[in-house]
Amino acid sequence: MFKPIIKRTFINNQIKAQEIRLIDETGKQLGIFPIQKGLEMAKERGLDLIQVTQKTEPPVCKIEDYGKYLYQQEKKKKRSKTEKGSEIKGIRLNFNISTHDLEIKARQTEKFLKKGDNVKIEMILKGREKGLSRFSLQKINQFLEILEKIIPIKIERELKKESKGFTMIIAKGS
Repeated sequence: MFKPIIKRTFINNQIKAQEIRLIDETGKQLGIFPIQKGLEMAKERGLDLIQVTQKTEPPVCKIEDYGKYLYQQEKKKKRSKTEKGSEIKGIRLNFNISTHDLEIKARQTEKFLKKGDNVKIEMILKGREKGLSRFSLQKINQFLEILEKIIPIKIERELKKESKGFTMIIAKGS
């Protein structure tokens, strides 16, 4: 059966290594010490010895209050969940789209760009529409002109012809 991997933080007497690389509460590296010396130093300062990483040899341990350490780790986890890079949002144009509909799509694209997302513009061509690619390019250029009037844009990936039609990726310009 599948067992989930639980990352566990070892503190004080739970640390199994004989030697540790020690960091004090200010973040300054003190060097490599025997585990007993590290425990004594932490006890003198009224703090805990926390194993920060197990992947290195010897493992890195920090002298710090365990409650404060857990609080900082929780804050990091929450921050990483809320921070997200720019996503790629999609806008689909079709062959027979009207000028008014292009303006509506341009306003929606503006919202995506203001949020910091990149936008993938797609024009899907079906059947005979594939033979009229010049007309499709005019529609895409018309859309880009309308968008330029609203917000400055930067082309991330040039217009590319694919089997299903045309695609390009744009981002907010400066």
